[in-house]
Amino acid sequence: MPGRIEDYALIGDLFSCALVGRDGSIDWMCLPRFDSPACFAGLLGTPDNGHWQIAPVSGGQATRRRYRGDTLILETEWDTPDGTVRVIDFMPERGDAADVVRIIEGVSGRVPMRLDLKLRFDYGRVIPWMRRIGDHLTGIAGPDSVWLRSPIELEGRDFAHRATFVVCEGDSLPFVCTWHPSHLPAPRDVDPYEALQGTERFWTDWARHCTYDGRYRDAVVRSLATLKALTFEPTGGIIAAATTSLPEAVGGVRNWDYRFCWLRDATMTLEALLRSGYRDEAKAWRAWLMRAVAGEPQDLQIMYGVAGERRLEEYELDWLPGYEDSRPVRVGNSASKQLQLDVFGEVADSLFLALNSGIQPERHAWSLQRALTGFLEEHWGDPDEGLWEVRGPRRQFVHSKVMTWVAVDRAVRMIETFDRQGPLDKWRALRDEIHREVCAKGFDSDRGTFTQSYGSKELDAALLLIPRVGFLPPDDPRVVGTVEAIQRELTVDGFVERYQTGEQEHDVDGLPGREGAFLACSFWLAGALQQIGRVDEARELFKRLLGLRNDVGLLAEEYDPRLRRQVGNFPQAFSHVPLVLTAYDLEGHDGIRRPRAGL
Repeated sequence: MPGRIEDYALIGDLFSCALVGRDGSIDWMCLPRFDSPACFAGLLGTPDNGHWQIAPVSGGQATRRRYRGDTLILETEWDTPDGTVRVIDFMPERGDAADVVRIIEGVSGRVPMRLDLKLRFDYGRVIPWMRRIGDHLTGIAGPDSVWLRSPIELEGRDFAHRATFVVCEGDSLPFVCTWHPSHLPAPRDVDPYEALQGTERFWTDWARHCTYDGRYRDAVVRSLATLKALTFEPTGGIIAAATTSLPEAVGGVRNWDYRFCWLRDATMTLEALLRSGYRDEAKAWRAWLMRAVAGEPQDLQIMYGVAGERRLEEYELDWLPGYEDSRPVRVGNSASKQLQLDVFGEVADSLFLALNSGIQPERHAWSLQRALTGFLEEHWGDPDEGLWEVRGPRRQFVHSKVMTWVAVDRAVRMIETFDRQGPLDKWRALRDEIHREVCAKGFDSDRGTFTQSYGSKELDAALLLIPRVGFLPPDDPRVVGTVEAIQRELTVDGFVERYQTGEQEHDVDGLPGREGAFLACSFWLAGALQQIGRVDEARELFKRLLGLRNDVGLLAEEYDPRLRRQVGNFPQAFSHVPLVLTAYDLEGHDGIRRPRAGL
């Protein structure tokens, strides 16, 4: 069985990544891109679906592990009765091919070790043809080939390759696993020690650019490094998570593919990068956004592939049993076809934020923004599936309406602040109309809170963003009432759920079962508490949230307070981005000037 979700650490090369367990096993790796079929898919089944383990013969979880400094170089150590051994895992910067380097170091004594390699292409379905070519063990199937350079002899049996050996104090044994298109000549060998030095230099230099210097620096830098690791370097696109189908409820059906780029993340991600001094990454993300959304407004999607691909067809991998029997395992995401009006606000807010921060606009950015705003003139009142991609009936979600207001407000501000040309009076009137309707139809005056949708009594954690986007000021009684209602009715053990889920037929998302507390929403609550002046509560909640990170500082999508474990896809950008922003807010950093209500 795979480990707990929080038992994994991330390594990557800005094209793809791998998850390494505390037991020394790589149980998830997709090559050559984040969204490619996995060649190690044991995370979603068993080791027979593909894994690569290096660990002491005595087995067990590592005694300790850490990232080397601020890098993405993972060091895992075991103390055994025979001595101590260390495994260093990393992926060097992408050259001609994709490499994974694992270096075993003998720290003390003489430690018996074992290696178990099971290559399975196409998400654990295809057993490759294995052969020896020179000093490499090579696995080939269809378009894929993997070349393993090993300092020890591996024995092949039962469609796997294994070895046992002894590591003594002072020993250093490097293994290099390289993915390469099967039709090309053998890839060039990488010097593992030069690659280690280069990788450490790259990440150390990158981390030095972080401008945050507050009390939460370790958490902020690790979150930013995670965000960087989830970036597809050729395009600047940032995926939501490294995995697919890790369950939001263990054993349930809420299992989705998150290896794509969501527009909902755009503004907060951009703000986190800009506030931290990473202007190049912010510009690359903005450039990806512009390319992805180019076209007719009615064709705007909520998510795209890492290069801006629009076809993200969803299908199920019925040969995989799923993480802890959480079925189905899905690839692709049919939510890409949904109507979510909030993304219009995310795009407009991102464009305004970038320009307001001194990033020069794309040549056709204003033409695109005008077209998007023009589309909303006719369609802002339409029901949609909302921020959370519900698979139930469309509704008049309040958050969606607030974000259409944001889209029109930012268009107005572009005209007022940056002298863009557009129908200023018309859009001012539209902005006021949306605001009036939301306050009239989306607010429950009896309970003193905004609701999930018009006429509903349900709550939605996305309403915590109302003051952040400037729809109403933080001290407005309606904002305070909403924050308090969410804190009272949507928290479990102090952590925030997105909305109420259960078995009732009327549930908004149309899915059975419950889910964990959504970590981004819990960070939003900490930020909202700070905004309404309850700073001590905000700091206490933020401290508890930091305590949920695993031993190397990573967070999944959700936390299950009942099981006391992380759930959902991992690591999740949408958890780490609000961590960064909340840390800035709690430290009182001025940072980026965000639009405020009434300004």
